[in-house]
Amino acid sequence: MLTIGSHLSSSKGFYHMGKEAVSIGANTFQFFTRNPRGSKAKAIDGDDVRRYLSFAEENGISVILAHAPYTLNACSKDPHVREFALMTMADDLKRMEYIPGNMYNFHPGSHVGQGADEGIRQIAELLNEILKPDQSTTVLLETMAGKGTEVGRSFEELRAILDLVELDSHMGVCLDTCHVYDAGYDIVNDLDGVLNEFDRVIGLERLKAIHINDSKNPFESHKDRHEKIGKGSLGLDAFVRIINHPKLAGLPFYLETPNELSGYGEEIALLRSCYTQEGKEAN
Repeated sequence: MLTIGSHLSSSKGFYHMGKEAVSIGANTFQFFTRNPRGSKAKAIDGDDVRRYLSFAEENGISVILAHAPYTLNACSKDPHVREFALMTMADDLKRMEYIPGNMYNFHPGSHVGQGADEGIRQIAELLNEILKPDQSTTVLLETMAGKGTEVGRSFEELRAILDLVELDSHMGVCLDTCHVYDAGYDIVNDLDGVLNEFDRVIGLERLKAIHINDSKNPFESHKDRHEKIGKGSLGLDAFVRIINHPKLAGLPFYLETPNELSGYGEEIALLRSCYTQEGKEAN
């Protein structure tokens, strides 16, 4: 079964997001834990959580993905910015336990001239502070496009962070198709090679989710501008290969394309029409 969803607004709560997901043919979804450009988080409504959990079970909604605000920088030069990231992410992980067994994704950050090694050390330091042995949420490092001083532009940088995390069993990776293509991993012409490289450096068992986005920019541009599926430099054929690749079978796919809700529904329908794994599994 293809597990696919889109990014939804969390302003009306989990139950509303679940209903929106089902309305567009999705069986999972991603959401921001709080304002993506700010710090304020909406209070958790226990009744909303209970209604959502029941609705999710009835409608086959799979593991969902929370996304940390873009403004967080775990490896900033400024210790106050790093402290803000730590407090926000620690609070997010506490809130995620209301819907246990799901995932929390974040952009590793930008080292802002300190150097990648120092950025990697600071990111791991933050994770070692916020991860708890009894948490049920898996925290994901996102692959980045490599613009500016971003950390996470290569599989090696992500592996270096993971190597320094003490509770690494709580960690995984989210692969963003736009980002890795912009970073120089040719998933259009050599998907097998990229996945083999991921496995060699990080291990495919660490790959927990896919952000499925086309790119407005050409290969290895080191930019980050998402495009609708099949309308950018990756093209529809690449996504057909991605969603049907046996090494990615069973992983959830999350759309972050420049769309409204109806547009996400159209993309989900398009990708489902291109999915052939059901037939392979039936045989």
